[in-house]
Amino acid sequence: MESPALLLSPRAANPNHPPSSFSPHRVLWSPRRNLRPLGCSISTSSGRATRRPPLGSPRVVSEMASSTGGESYTTLLEYVGKGGADVGDDLVVLLSHLQYACKRIAALVASPFNAELGRGGGGGVPSSSSSSERDAPKPLDIVSNDIILASLRKSGKVAVMASEEDDVPVWITDHGLFVVVVDPLDGSRNIDVSIPTGTIFGVYNRLAELDHLPVEEKAQLNSLQSGKRLVAAGYVLYSSATIFCIGIGSGTHAFTLDHSTGEFVLTHPSIQVPRRGQIYSVNDARYFDWPDGLRRYIDTVRQGKGQFPKKYSARYICSLVADFHRTLIYGGVVMNPRDHLRLVYEANPLSFLVEHAGGRGSDGKTRILSIQPVELHQRLPLFLGSVEDMHELESYDSIQQKINPGYDV
Repeated sequence: MESPALLLSPRAANPNHPPSSFSPHRVLWSPRRNLRPLGCSISTSSGRATRRPPLGSPRVVSEMASSTGGESYTTLLEYVGKGGADVGDDLVVLLSHLQYACKRIAALVASPFNAELGRGGGGGVPSSSSSSERDAPKPLDIVSNDIILASLRKSGKVAVMASEEDDVPVWITDHGLFVVVVDPLDGSRNIDVSIPTGTIFGVYNRLAELDHLPVEEKAQLNSLQSGKRLVAAGYVLYSSATIFCIGIGSGTHAFTLDHSTGEFVLTHPSIQVPRRGQIYSVNDARYFDWPDGLRRYIDTVRQGKGQFPKKYSARYICSLVADFHRTLIYGGVVMNPRDHLRLVYEANPLSFLVEHAGGRGSDGKTRILSIQPVELHQRLPLFLGSVEDMHELESYDSIQQKINPGYDV
């Protein structure tokens, strides 16, 4: 039986390992099978499948299509590169390494060995050394954290990484231009039952005015920037499909991993969350712990007596990335009313995405992106979703759960 440790080898985890001489504007992968991507049409004149992007989105043609005679489509790196949004070479290189890390995590999550890794023990998988604990598989969230850190180091573009899994930020290099905050594997406790999980990240510019400070201090302060200063944010959903959703200041866009080429292909350009949905997402088993305002809101909308005269449905996966992704596409609200989710690693990046898709992120009273973090692991209530649903929800007097009895899971 193959050891789980082998799955962490770059080429074992993903055969489309990027070459060392990487160019962000020319990424050629193995030839694609004769498949037609979602949203493409066949040209009667050429016989090729050609993506027809919506008005306003960059029209970028894959080099692979022109060189092999195959169909054309837009990849993540093409979209953010010079032929598309043109976010700058440095950010393109960073994103190329980040997407690669997420491909490795996707392979790891789908591995038959992930149950043992998720439990953090050796289980039935033999260790190469019977006496050494360091050879035992680590929990999946820690392994994911290590994968992302290694990729960001290799990019050469990141000064500091702050992770939900680390007590303090990791200073990587004085020459890095960016600061990355990350929740490496949100919802990892759901791995054993194959419920969707995800990675959440945010990217800031390094604050050059802090360069004179000691390493620990400048790492901390760089990581505590307000969400208003984000230059990019995103999540990767590991589910029936692997979806890389990113906001780069010009809308929110989602790319789906094509396993035949190893490319993230644009499938959801310029996402706009509906102004009102008909779904609320919350753990309403905690109904009797909620404040009166939140109970009244939920009672009202599920009876169809709110501002929108239709009965709302409940949909709750207990995986933040999955619940947020559904809300982004279908509308409605996703929430955790207690001081549970982290401002730096979860609330800020997801609020950035929902705002760029026309929605709203709030702690129940205040816009998330206007809150100045004071601690790396600062927690707060989080409400995200359609702008009209959010305004109706926030019109109730009390929706933040201040009494937290604690829950055993």
